[in-house]
Amino acid sequence: MSIATFALTFGIAYLGAGVLGLIPAALIPPPADAPPTTFAFLYGYLLGLFPVNILHSAVHIAIGAWGLMAWRGAASPHVFARSLAIFYGVLALMGLIPGMNTLFGMLPMHGHDVWLHAGSAAIAAYFGWRSEARMERRHVTDRRQSMLPVARERRFGLADRRQMAYSGV
Repeated sequence: MSIATFALTFGIAYLGAGVLGLIPAALIPPPADAPPTTFAFLYGYLLGLFPVNILHSAVHIAIGAWGLMAWRGAASPHVFARSLAIFYGVLALMGLIPGMNTLFGMLPMHGHDVWLHAGSAAIAAYFGWRSEARMERRHVTDRRQSMLPVARERRFGLADRRQMAYSGV
């Protein structure tokens, strides 16, 4: 998979997750033991797994749009992948720290969001820092055209048969 295809895939995935986070029917109310946030508008668990709120969904929409721009060539796909790796790596680490897992009460980043962000960071790091294999294009020609110029009879073995016929063997 090329890095542009990675940008397209992650762009669509995060844009879809951001838009889905804005639909109240896709959100389940947070449990009583969930960390509180100051931005409680559209705060819930997306598909019952991932804690989101309006700011979290806005960040997903922005990252998804950036991924689509990187795929189209308006932004660099390498910069997108590397930035995504660093950003989501930091968010995954912050989600493990009890005081930081809501980003000071603004963004919920706990529970399943931690492994989702860590997995996204790992995949983005792979595509951001891998070395792409260089493909060399070879001009495909007919093998017979690249041979040394030889008489038609010699090329098809006719000369050998004539010599055998006249040599008396």
